[in-house]
Amino acid sequence: MNAHVTRACIIAMAASLAACSTGSRERPVDVTRFHLGQQPIARAQIAVEPIDPAAAGTIEFRSQADAVARQLTRLGWTVVNTVGQSEQVATVHVERGSRESLRQRSPVTVGVGGGTGSYGSGVGLGVGFGLGGGGSREMIGTLLEVRIKRRSDGTVFWEGRAATEARADSPMAQPAAAVEKLADALFRDFPGESGRTIRVE
Repeated sequence: MNAHVTRACIIAMAASLAACSTGSRERPVDVTRFHLGQQPIARAQIAVEPIDPAAAGTIEFRSQADAVARQLTRLGWTVVNTVGQSEQVATVHVERGSRESLRQRSPVTVGVGGGTGSYGSGVGLGVGFGLGGGGSREMIGTLLEVRIKRRSDGTVFWEGRAATEARADSPMAQPAAAVEKLADALFRDFPGESGRTIRVE
């Protein structure tokens, strides 16, 4: 093998490794949060429940709830497992899909009192963000939504959504890993700036 061929092979290998490194690095998380501005937000006993009650007993939800519960515990809440008893409740919802399927949906909007569900306090804030981007490889998007409310009157006093994507063959495309990453980003610097979407690396 002559020197020119050897050099060409080395260059090709280096380019290939660089491409692999770029493609496999973790993607950032887009985080949007809303709250009523009270400081500090009171910590009390709190239960973690699914937005859809039918999901309560599933293994998938238990994994999601555990990721959220770890963050709430770190922030000073006492997480309880007795459904329906605590005054505070954190409701959790996760959506997953390919980049293509998520792109076809309407932009996601969130806001305390923003009219994006049967909840809210009348504050009337909202913001939209989408999942996706360029590239031909299949990407899996994951969206985590958490709302913290008072059970007695249903008032949501903090809510947020975090979204990210990963290549389908990446470990971060696995549901448990993706939700753990999203929960960490969502509750970082809690309660966060209300009404602003930030990117968490």
